[in-house]
Amino acid sequence: MRVVVLFGSEMGTAEAVAECVADELSAHDVSVHDMTDFDIDDLDIDAFHIIVCSTYGDGELPTGAEPFFDALEAGKPDLTGLTFAVFGLGDSVYGDTFNRGGEIAAELLTARGATQIGEHGRHDASSEIRVKDMARDWARALPCTSDAVSVS
Repeated sequence: MRVVVLFGSEMGTAEAVAECVADELSAHDVSVHDMTDFDIDDLDIDAFHIIVCSTYGDGELPTGAEPFFDALEAGKPDLTGLTFAVFGLGDSVYGDTFNRGGEIAAELLTARGATQIGEHGRHDASSEIRVKDMARDWARALPCTSDAVSVS
């Protein structure tokens, strides 16, 4: 199975987490891409997509993810058949905007017809749980890690 990991980061943490998730899924054909450099035309319904996205400012997408999602909104591609999972990064100290970046990403993809599967991962920087440890556990639980589950 082909797995495409896309990350949107402000400070680099989401990139490090994306690499960690890719390592955990190394039994598959995995590639990692910065959303800044990923064209929406390269979204492939035959691949499983993983979005690793931080939250920035007042609950917004990080700067690195904005061009990708702006193009998604402008181009309005039909993503019916595309499956994805989201691992968000945030800090609960920000209250209502906690982990909003990942939620926005999921909303924009599902609005175009894509299907979110698996648990929406939400790391809290205020917790004692290390983000890479949580990401590894989350990745191991994804449906794409089971040979019995087909996501394409």
